Amino acid sequence: MPTTADPLAALGALPGVADSVDSVRRAVDRVYGHRVMRRRSSEVTAEAVLRGARASAALGGADWPLEEVRRRSDFGADAEARTVGAALRATAEAGQLLDVWRQSPLRVLARLHLVAAGGDVRDSASVRSGGDPVGRPRLAGEPVTEPLLEGFPLLDAAEVSARLDALAQLVVAGTSAPALVVAAVVHGELMALRPFGTYNGLVARAAERIVLIGGGLDPKSVCPAEVGHAEQGGDAYVRALEGYVSGTPEGMAEWIAHCGRAVELGARESTAVCEALQRGAA
Repeated sequence: MPTTADPLAALGALPGVADSVDSVRRAVDRVYGHRVMRRRSSEVTAEAVLRGARASAALGGADWPLEEVRRRSDFGADAEARTVGAALRATAEAGQLLDVWRQSPLRVLARLHLVAAGGDVRDSASVRSGGDPVGRPRLAGEPVTEPLLEGFPLLDAAEVSARLDALAQLVVAGTSAPALVVAAVVHGELMALRPFGTYNGLVARAAERIVLIGGGLDPKSVCPAEVGHAEQGGDAYVRALEGYVSGTPEGMAEWIAHCGRAVELGARESTAVCEALQRGAA
């Protein structure tokens, strides 16, 4: 990442990034301009949250049909069910943490992980004492489970802590970079670091959602990037992430473009929802 006073703004100047930003802006504007959004935007938002959570869970190893997610109420039966439940909780929680994110991103990340883990928490006293790995960054020697990134290089806990602090400082300091660029960096950095023992992907994608909302690109949260990430496929997701981890200008631009395409596909999904609502089919 460039070492300038505003490194995220420098990323916005990479070849192809401006085109991605413009393309995403047009896709988002099309959704917001749909006539259904004038009176039924809350319904579109609710559906986008559900579809985004389903897609995030799919990338986390639990690829359930949308209607199965919609009808279920018990998400503790097995590992896949717990992943779907974690995705639903984290995605829903993201919209409640915008103000805290601007002041303390690390608190938000801890909260997202705590919410995602849900029933996996052993007891609250253990969490407060640091004895339970839920809601705090992993310590040296603690394992990490992330199905999509098995075999992906894992940084040691000390480097993870330092880079988390650096990421938080960037967020708090603010930037002139477009929301897409900031969201892509937050998402990519969290996936590269995998600071928690579990549910890192769910947390990273929820954090991306927070930035897209708070950065003004998608203030009503109707363009679920998670849907686009899942639609492009796990292999493409990992390849693009490898570009981010490489740190090269080409790799960074590739990852930002991938995230941009994910937002565009999410916008397309919600456009279809708007059309269904208009026809009375949803």
